Amino acid sequence: MSDRTMRGLRKHALAAATVTALSCVAVSAYAADRINLAALANAGQQDEFIVKYRDGSAARSNEATLLKSLSAASTGFSGKSNALGLKHVRRTSIGADVVRAGRKLDRAEAESLMRQIAADPNVEFVEPNARMTAFFTPDDTRFGEQWGYTASGINATQAWDVSTGTGVVVAVIDTGITSHSDLNANIIGGYDFISDATAARDSNGRDSNPADQGDWFAAADCGLGYASNSSWHGTHVAGTIAAVTNNAKGVSGTAYNAKVVPVRVLGRCGGTLADIADAITWASGGTVSGVPANPNPAEVINMSLGGSGTCGSTYQTAINGAVSRGVTVVVAAGNNNGNASNARPANCTGVITVGAVDSNGARSVWSSSQKSNYGSVVDVAAPGSNILSTLNSGTTTPGSESYASYGGTSMATPHVAGVVALIQAKVTTPKTPAEIETILKNTARAFPSTPDQPIGVGIVNAKAALDSLGGTPPTGTQTYSNGTDYNIPDNNATGVTSTITVSGRTGNAPSNASVSINIIHPYKGDLKVDLIAPDGSVYNLHNNTGGSADNVAGTYTVNLSSETLNGAWKLRAVDSGPADLGRIDTWSITF
Repeated sequence: MSDRTMRGLRKHALAAATVTALSCVAVSAYAADRINLAALANAGQQDEFIVKYRDGSAARSNEATLLKSLSAASTGFSGKSNALGLKHVRRTSIGADVVRAGRKLDRAEAESLMRQIAADPNVEFVEPNARMTAFFTPDDTRFGEQWGYTASGINATQAWDVSTGTGVVVAVIDTGITSHSDLNANIIGGYDFISDATAARDSNGRDSNPADQGDWFAAADCGLGYASNSSWHGTHVAGTIAAVTNNAKGVSGTAYNAKVVPVRVLGRCGGTLADIADAITWASGGTVSGVPANPNPAEVINMSLGGSGTCGSTYQTAINGAVSRGVTVVVAAGNNNGNASNARPANCTGVITVGAVDSNGARSVWSSSQKSNYGSVVDVAAPGSNILSTLNSGTTTPGSESYASYGGTSMATPHVAGVVALIQAKVTTPKTPAEIETILKNTARAFPSTPDQPIGVGIVNAKAALDSLGGTPPTGTQTYSNGTDYNIPDNNATGVTSTITVSGRTGNAPSNASVSINIIHPYKGDLKVDLIAPDGSVYNLHNNTGGSADNVAGTYTVNLSSETLNGAWKLRAVDSGPADLGRIDTWSITF
């Protein structure tokens, strides 16, 4: 009789079993569901754990029985009863018990203890008694509408407990700036580089006033066949970077203690390459003939602008000059649903090119023809759909201050420029542009699902970027875990991946790296499971063996000595047979 026929008979038998029998099967097959291993991912050593025994169990009603159960769970550490000296501390309001070991346990020991405790079918759940810290949440009245700062975006709310951008200057090369009470305090200096008085609408061409006079135009003005109101684009971009925050009004900024230097280059019908190149030079502290030196040279330049064509010598020379002065240049990929290799300055070398995602982590779509540009020149992605920021109500010339939501890679770019400011504010010695790019890429959050077109290595993660800076890189063996459930598509050749991003390490992985996996599936013979290294190398862990047995769970020793530690490590599970559904429950890698 075939394994698949046996599986069918087994399913019918289970369906006919009693409720009690089914409960026992569930406890055995899904024991890992009751262990919060993900809580160990970013934790240090642990000595306290929360254990919840099921209602009606002896351990729930009798402390002596509870201690006996815990004693048995820790016997494996030395072969002696209660080898870890576990003690009962107290019972919590939810009926769970706090227990304490006689010493601090490292991650591997804590995981082992939790698994042994959960092996008791009377245990409802076990997790570390983790220590929590406050995450700064601004009181800005519309902060709740700024999804780009949440864990679905750049994870800024946790980053703000580490850095707020203090002391860093960001130049915004754009349409200039309008007066806004939620932004003015963080605006310093600036210059108007529009040399054409007609385009500038200020009667005098270049001057020291970066005020946005409006970029509206009539249908016949710019050869486009349509008219447009003023965008106040520079004000919106500047607000995303450094809107005044925690002032009980309006919105928050990504690096809200940084300062913004507005550099005006876009007016009626846009701006010229020559003016923009001069603006890059001046903003980065270089010399521009006839223009006073910038008293506030930037560490970061935001360019939410562009056009088609190759980069060209003018752009590249100006950018090279900025980079040589230690300035990180962050640019938008463009919104034409095309390859960013055909958009400039997105295709220039030395810049960080930013694609856009929506709140689901998918490539941003604004209309049938307007989607985030893509391609190999795009480095990272950031929130670019429905982004709320500071604005102005005027349709042509400036009116009253306002707020509005915009979409575009123009909106994604200032999120990244703000994160660069957070990084530079934390370090003692400023990071070079190349180092900044490496940090952003190595710490980016994996896309929830593979984008329909490539838009960088992942979504910028402000907190992870800052964590990667922390002093001395971790030494010794470290364990990294992902406890998020990922459903495995049935009878699908692509499968599903779960990602763990490692940063802040040096050198290569060892020859005896340890990969622990727990995959819930009723027919393990259908499954192929691979570890994928950051460079794309594949290491097979399980290859359609085991027939009709349940689940793929265990620890595998893998020689990863040719792989660098840092980067995105992925666990891929492919179900090659029909009729069964499963999921990646938890996995971890230790090296």
